[in-house]
Amino acid sequence: MFPLIELSGTPFARGRTHGERARTRVERSIANYTSLFGHCGIGWAEAQRLGAAYRERIGDFDAALLEEMAGVAAGSGRAVDEILALNARTEILPPTFPGKPSAEWLATRLGCPADVGECTAIAVSPGRSRTGGALLAQNWDWLGAQREALVLLRIREPDGSSCLTLTEAGMLAKIGFNEHGLGMCLNILRSEDDGAQPGVPVHVLLRALLKRASVASAIEFASRVHVGASSNVLCADREGDAASLELAPGGMQVVRDGDGTLCHTNHFLSPGARGGEVAPPASLSSVPRLECALRHAAAHAKLGTAELQALLRDESDGYLSVCRRPDPSLPEEARIESVASVIMELGCAVMHVAPDVPSRSAYVPVSLVAARAAA
Repeated sequence: MFPLIELSGTPFARGRTHGERARTRVERSIANYTSLFGHCGIGWAEAQRLGAAYRERIGDFDAALLEEMAGVAAGSGRAVDEILALNARTEILPPTFPGKPSAEWLATRLGCPADVGECTAIAVSPGRSRTGGALLAQNWDWLGAQREALVLLRIREPDGSSCLTLTEAGMLAKIGFNEHGLGMCLNILRSEDDGAQPGVPVHVLLRALLKRASVASAIEFASRVHVGASSNVLCADREGDAASLELAPGGMQVVRDGDGTLCHTNHFLSPGARGGEVAPPASLSSVPRLECALRHAAAHAKLGTAELQALLRDESDGYLSVCRRPDPSLPEEARIESVASVIMELGCAVMHVAPDVPSRSAYVPVSLVAARAAA
């Protein structure tokens, strides 16, 4: 299981605790992204320079989060610009990632396109839920080496608010939920204007969204934020509201569904956003993974944790399935796999985490309650 780190106190203190207790995993994050950026033609020194360009934007957006990053740097013994580069990793990747230039180095090894898309997510309303409460679930597909850099952060703010997030060491947030029962998942998207100018990095925005009380509040807040690269945030709350926030530098589109479930993978669903999408789609498997999730949802009158586990363990399309095993025929840098899987019960504040490819891993429950009692 991933390390569970309790964070409380001032922003700098929270960050320092994060950095100290996850120091080895922060180093792993940096090593892995040094390699990934290098394959995209970006050296680590250049990645730090690019990350530093987001410092002012982050500070203007939320000075406390910038201070927390400084604490992570101090606790882990790394430069602040390295922590900025980690938190802006989505924005630093080339706008056409995983197309050119990364497709060029893949082609020299494979002779064909590779699927470097990531993530299948689903939200289930209380009316469609076997538990009677809202559910939110995701497989996070990424480079297998990054599994050794993952951490769970259970965070308590000075005002008493709290959240639980599964993220990459050194980064403020990713998949998670808060004490209000608002949860969120993340899918990478790509549009033509990604990286044109600095905006709020999506992993910074995710942490800020974990302070909102509802999906409606998250939509209102995110609509006022300019982002630097495209992503989808699938969010749901314990009252049963759910929406996909398709974020792009050109603006945000909101996608909803009326049958009690909402699924998303790695391509835009909103007609208003498709015009700027990078073509070909970022992920060869994105459409079939979405179709698989939709079929699975339609096949069940009610979906509980067991039904969601069955979806997240689906391997019906081989190496391009919802559940991604690493393809041994690919070079290591192209072996995308499900590094972790999460099912969130928003009403009872529990996150079930599979810390490996979910078809070969059990789900372990982690509660937010301990954060509420933390000093």
